Amino acid sequence: MPIPDLPTLTFADSEEHSLLTRKFGREIANYFSGSPLNRLSFLRADTAFLRAAFSHPRARFLLLNALAPLVQAADTAQLAFAMHADVAPLTGTEGPFARTEEEMIAQYDSSEEGVIIVFLGVDEAGVLDASSSSTSKEVEVEEFRYRDFKGTPYFAVDVTPRGKLAGAAEGVIKAMKEKGFAFHDHSPRHMGLHAGQAAIYGQARALVDWNTRTPFCAQCGQPTLSVQAGTKRVCPPTDRAGGQVRDRKPCATRGTVSNHSFPRTDPTVIMAVISADGTKILLGRQRRWPKYWFSTLAGFQEPGESIEEAVRREVWEESGVKVGRVVLHSSQPWPFPASLMIGAIGQALPGEGEKIYLGHDAELESAKWFPLEEVKEALEKGTSGLGEAAPEGYVEGALRLPPQTAIANRLMTAVVEGWWIPSRM
Repeated sequence: MPIPDLPTLTFADSEEHSLLTRKFGREIANYFSGSPLNRLSFLRADTAFLRAAFSHPRARFLLLNALAPLVQAADTAQLAFAMHADVAPLTGTEGPFARTEEEMIAQYDSSEEGVIIVFLGVDEAGVLDASSSSTSKEVEVEEFRYRDFKGTPYFAVDVTPRGKLAGAAEGVIKAMKEKGFAFHDHSPRHMGLHAGQAAIYGQARALVDWNTRTPFCAQCGQPTLSVQAGTKRVCPPTDRAGGQVRDRKPCATRGTVSNHSFPRTDPTVIMAVISADGTKILLGRQRRWPKYWFSTLAGFQEPGESIEEAVRREVWEESGVKVGRVVLHSSQPWPFPASLMIGAIGQALPGEGEKIYLGHDAELESAKWFPLEEVKEALEKGTSGLGEAAPEGYVEGALRLPPQTAIANRLMTAVVEGWWIPSRM
């Protein structure tokens, strides 16, 4: 299986002239970042914009069936995109954008079943023009324009068959398969996509999953309504179910800014811990992992805790090792379901600080100090995904590590390459 590429920063050519680059080194971009789309988040409440973008002939739609993305059947590393005519039997010609947010709330009917639709952004530079769409003939149409913005609009549509709309969803799925596409369900974590497309899938998956998981208000428990192109959910004050307008019970979220109504992102620290003398890396393994497969330690950041404090706490709780200095390396969106992996490199305190003790937390089956040379060799010969076989050339019994699409791999690579050693002045 080919190794997926990593994102390239759009300003990479100018980095050498940056004072920040001279001081801290080049910026690192991890897999699931680097989307080629301009999200235009400030236009999500503009119904006229969304309606025009959704119905435009150049609009493209990433379909997700049980969160599995539509791909080319012959090349699962390449996303496939539907056109407006493909999704209209399920979504209608204007989707949910025929009404303003205020009208949607005022006319809310909990008995109606809607389709989860997410606005992903606009491809202004035409980066995705070579990507597969559901027609082999590109119809010559005028470019989509709105105010000062132009390009190809992209949306995500959940086509998972459910309830009253199951038949229409199944029809869309069948039509796409007949056109030579497939829904990639080999693994719940599709990490074989081309870099920019992985970022698009990550955004789509996270928002579709959030809408699916949170149909009820966290404060009052009543059904909520998806608005602003799938990026916000509101708790309407009235309900027209049953043919008459009735007031719903009071809810504290109405009329206030509440995080319960917006997608959550869970900060998670992940760290490569080096020994006090800089010759070894601390790695751990969980019981469910393949034999000889290790990775860096990780854990959720808690409220009222700095990133550096979370690194020290998690490492000590899981392995007993005490960490001193912590340096931030890079971050990675992780849409499984909604984490932000904050990558760090920490250094253990000497002496007793390096002693491993697994009695605090039962998460790890084992933790060990590995020499840098052994980790370097494993990065070259022993990387694979959790659900994949060891790569060709791997010798049984040698260390196995996550692939380069995982930030854990990037952190270990940074350590063995000496990212943390040179002065950044």
